[in-house]
Amino acid sequence: MCGRYALYGPQSRLREAFLLQFCPEYFARYNIAPQSRVLIIRDKMGTGRVGQLAGWGLIPSWAKDPGIGTRLNNARGETVAEKPAFRSSFARHRCLIPASGFYEWQAVAADGKVRKQPWYIQPADARGFFAFAGLLATWKAPDGTAIVTTCIITTAANDLMAPIHDRMPAILRPEQYDAWLDPENKDNESLQTMIGPCGSELISARKVSTAINRGAIDEPVCIEPLTV
Repeated sequence: MCGRYALYGPQSRLREAFLLQFCPEYFARYNIAPQSRVLIIRDKMGTGRVGQLAGWGLIPSWAKDPGIGTRLNNARGETVAEKPAFRSSFARHRCLIPASGFYEWQAVAADGKVRKQPWYIQPADARGFFAFAGLLATWKAPDGTAIVTTCIITTAANDLMAPIHDRMPAILRPEQYDAWLDPENKDNESLQTMIGPCGSELISARKVSTAINRGAIDEPVCIEPLTV
């Protein structure tokens, strides 16, 4: 799963990394949680790649109650093309979710108890960005308001992540962006092959403090290496 992540760094670097034609203003975030407004990247016909804000927690277009979004923060890559909540979005509304890094919690036994040790996972090049494979959906509220939401596709952990957690976000490579974002791409088989654990050499991981456990803390302290 992916329950928290971070996005920071100058917008100019993000625009360059993803070849964005437009990007809304965003502020550095170190503790992005589900139900937040998050930055996504999609393909806009006639324009190219653009950034857009969306709610994290997918609300399928057919949902009667938007509360379903609180349960659809992640989609398992193994079944995303088949599950009713995700299959329409997978077929036609795919996106990238840029991130500077993400957090995962490792179960650690100590003194007869089990505690959760947070880790921060970032690109091997710390100045880079991850591109999580994501989905979009648009839900119309009773008053006619269109609400755009997203979720992160997850996959099995790679060798570096496996001792920390058995799942991780599906991270796409730059050469895959165009095919993933193309709404006319109906080749489910090739799309599925993109959803897998990235190479361990592409990421680094470090223990961080439990500051990340508190949603009210959204500061660089969340990503600082644990020193004790």
